[in-house]
Amino acid sequence: MADGVLSGVRRLPAPVAIGLVYVAARLVTTVFLLVAADLSEAGSRFGADATIGDLALGWDAQWYWFVAVNGYPAELPLTASGQVAENQWAFMPVYAYLAAAVGAVLGSWGAGAVVVSLAAGYGACVALHALLRTRLDAAAALWAVAFFAAGPLGALFQVGYAEALFVFFLLLALWCLVRRQYGWMYILIPVMGFTRPGVLAFALLLGLVGLWRIARRRREPLPRAEVVHLVALAALATATGFAWQLIAGLVTGDIGSYLATELAWRRNWIPDAAGGFVPFEGVIAASGFWFRIWGLPDALGYVALALLVTGSAAALLFERHVRLLGVEIRLWSASYLLYLLAVFFPQSSIFRLLLPLAPLTGALAAPRSTMWRVSVLGAGLIAQWGWIYGMYARGNTFWLIP
Repeated sequence: MADGVLSGVRRLPAPVAIGLVYVAARLVTTVFLLVAADLSEAGSRFGADATIGDLALGWDAQWYWFVAVNGYPAELPLTASGQVAENQWAFMPVYAYLAAAVGAVLGSWGAGAVVVSLAAGYGACVALHALLRTRLDAAAALWAVAFFAAGPLGALFQVGYAEALFVFFLLLALWCLVRRQYGWMYILIPVMGFTRPGVLAFALLLGLVGLWRIARRRREPLPRAEVVHLVALAALATATGFAWQLIAGLVTGDIGSYLATELAWRRNWIPDAAGGFVPFEGVIAASGFWFRIWGLPDALGYVALALLVTGSAAALLFERHVRLLGVEIRLWSASYLLYLLAVFFPQSSIFRLLLPLAPLTGALAAPRSTMWRVSVLGAGLIAQWGWIYGMYARGNTFWLIP
């Protein structure tokens, strides 16, 4: 039945078909958020009288609003112990100010934020469909859009977070890369880089794609113009990735202000964390930390991390449905996962940070049975409710953060 419904929808123009899927997904998410608001109790961050508006503008949305209203501090706030405290420098400006611009028309920053997320989510679905259609048939691409729109992280398309906007720009950039239409990428990369962190992973992707193209140049010509574009875009992405750190340093007078700000959040889990940023230190420390919290040996956490990394690499290299997606999507997935391993301290926000892996939904939708696809869609909706319930109905300050 579900396949028949999507088959009928698929006969419509792609933007319309995608819009119907997206609207249906948003209605389900709205019901989930309404129920979560009703279930919110005094122990939740939102209290016993929470509304869906409170949930949409909670957590990081408050920081983006604060950026839009107050800008960025020239003097870093400090904790009682003299360490850099949480502050606005951890949040990029594009989403905050775009929401403010839209909100100026709609009457409030919150309304603008939700509308920007909703619009960006639809745009991301259209871009995902276009990207996957370069490798998959129409049915698989539309199923992948359904998995993406109604999946575990579907709430991010209607709350005040920058993820939907970032992924929209990312998927457009990936589509341009696959189609080798490099011109727009000179605009997309800087905008993406100032929306939220992650553009350094895109720089790595461009380098890897360049090496891949060089390795197979005898089978597929590599024009000099493409080499120039790949090198220039990789340099642009790298420069953009470090630009925010430089800007923060120039404004505050402390070149380490951005990294110190990011590390301030890590102290919510490891209060005695000190020193500067060291690549991969966060994920290694977290492996032992969480297993210790769960009453398990630290060593088991390190084993689990090794197995996770090995399993992810094997899936990207050998899993046949993933291989159908093409080299660029697989290299992006590998680049982004490596980036997360290098910079992030895994905690509950890790689920949200996996949204840029959206192209992998194509592997779940690639030639499969209807039963499989319906099961994946159902599992995604169940997981979405679990995420909303945990992060919003039950959400507390440290342990359940979206």
